[in-house]
Order: sequence, then structure tokens, then C-alpha cells
Amino acid sequence: MTSWFFKTLSPGGDSAKLSIFIFHRVLAKADPLLPSEPSAETFDWMVRFISRAFTVLPLSEAASRLRAGTLPPAAAAITFDDGYADNLLVAWPILKRYGIPGTFFIATSFLEGGRMWNDDVIEAFRCSQSHELDLSDLNLGFHRISDNSSRVKCYETVLDKLKYFEHQLRTETAREIARRSAVPDTSDLMMTRSQLCFLHESGAEIGGHTSTHPILQRLDDATALKEIESGKHELEALLKVPLRVFAYPNGVPGRDFSEKHANMACQVGFEAAVSTLQSCATSSSDLFQLPRFTPWDRTPLRFAIRSMLNLRRKS
Repeated sequence: MTSWFFKTLSPGGDSAKLSIFIFHRVLAKADPLLPSEPSAETFDWMVRFISRAFTVLPLSEAASRLRAGTLPPAAAAITFDDGYADNLLVAWPILKRYGIPGTFFIATSFLEGGRMWNDDVIEAFRCSQSHELDLSDLNLGFHRISDNSSRVKCYETVLDKLKYFEHQLRTETAREIARRSAVPDTSDLMMTRSQLCFLHESGAEIGGHTSTHPILQRLDDATALKEIESGKHELEALLKVPLRVFAYPNGVPGRDFSEKHANMACQVGFEAAVSTLQSCATSSSDLFQLPRFTPWDRTPLRFAIRSMLNLRRKS
């Protein structure tokens, strides 16, 4: 019944709609400081539902068939951004259990012990032994911490402001915040190169996500092109295969990247690229600005309803 219903909403061929699910992390156990990231238990029923409702394809194949007008009914792709180790250790075994492919976008600078700027901030609020964190000298305010809920609220406030700092300043500021809470400089949060190779060899599709995960719109054109191209070349050298798909960091069209960055992704040899615009892709979609869907819901019924509503959303 579920499969029939979604195939009715999303017929194949020239009238096809492509649902692209976006994840970042899948946690072994629920973490109160990461309420938007699914646990393994939650991800399991999400994937079970997707496997029953959709025909899931690697993103490169889905994009190619979208262009050719040969997508099957209820077509979908599952994608992961950034390169977290739990993508391999937690998410990938679940995908394999249901026979579902996945596409993983990797920011290369954080492989082998790196940590992304946003995780520096999150871990600072997690590790802080004080009831307050004064970041006024960094133009990021004064924050009182009383419980996990306040930690989440405070770090979200900081991230919203810090996100659009100049790229290098953002990195340096996040690292300084982490040091103030005695967060180590390195971690095992992101995949190692050997883990990434294993993921690729196990059948996962790997895509580009720049080198250092900048907001491309805030870089000069030469630096933006270098970020897109260097991330691609680093991964191709490591994996010994050409990369076909790309994800824009942060990914909001017009704010985080623009048409010129889509042209850059095409120029360096990618065949398709994805944004974080909430919608589904159709035959009229730009292959270098494909929309994606973020599955926030934590109950199967709400997840199914949101997946249905996404198919009815106009891109």
C-alpha cells in the first residue's frame, strides 16, 4: 500500500519526481546535545520506510536518469554530508541491511582526525565545566549554561552568528572557543582515509563537498573554484575513481552559493550537484542545483506524511 501510494504521487519517466534525503550523522545512541541527529534505532525505521515506499538509487544514477527521463516511479536517493565516521560505523550497516545505496559527500580537510568548526563549538558547550561561557570578546555574546537544553540553545545561537564569519576567521574563532573548554585539537569524529576507502570499496558512492567546507558565496571566485576542484582531486586520487556528484556546503541557493558556483562544479567535471533547498527534483530541475529533503520527524507516521508533502512541494 505504501509503495503504491508513493508511486501514484511520483510517477516515473518524463513525469518523475526525485526525492533526495539528506543526513549528516547517525548516532549509535540518542544524544541530548544533538537532538536533530537520528539514532541508529530511528535511522533503522527511516530506512525501512524508505525502502518500502521508494526505489532508491545512487545519486549519480538518479540524476542521470532524471535527465534522460527514465527514472522509476517513487525514485529516491539517500545522501550524507561532511564525512562523519558514524556514516560508516552506524549508518552504512543499516543501509546494507535493507539493500539501499547511499551517497556520501566528503569535505577532505577533516579526514584523519579533523573536526569541523561547528563541532568545535558544540563540543565546547558539551565540555564546559562552567555555568557560563563568555564569548563577548569574540562578538558572540555571553551564555549561561544550566542543563542540556540550555547548552543546545546556546550553541545554536553561536553557530547562527559564526556561520557567516569570514572563512578563516570562522575556523580560528571556533577553535578558540573549543580551547576555552579544553576540547582536544583532534578527534575521531570524522572518517579516516582508510575508513573512507573501505566505505567506497563496500559499494557506497562518494561525492565532493569542497576541501574546507566554506560558504562559497563568501569567497572570491578563484578561491571558490580551488575549493571545489581540490576536494574533487583529493578524493579521486585516494579512491582511484572519478567523482560524479557534488554538494554545496550549507547549500542554500542564493545565500551560500550561486549560479557561478554551479558553473564551477560543471567546469571541474561533476555531472550533478545538490543544494539544501527543500523540495523534490523534476525534469525541469537544474542538475547542478538539485533540491533535497531533510527528514526531521521522529515518528514513522510524521515521517511518511512529510515525505508525501515533500513530493507535493513545488521547487
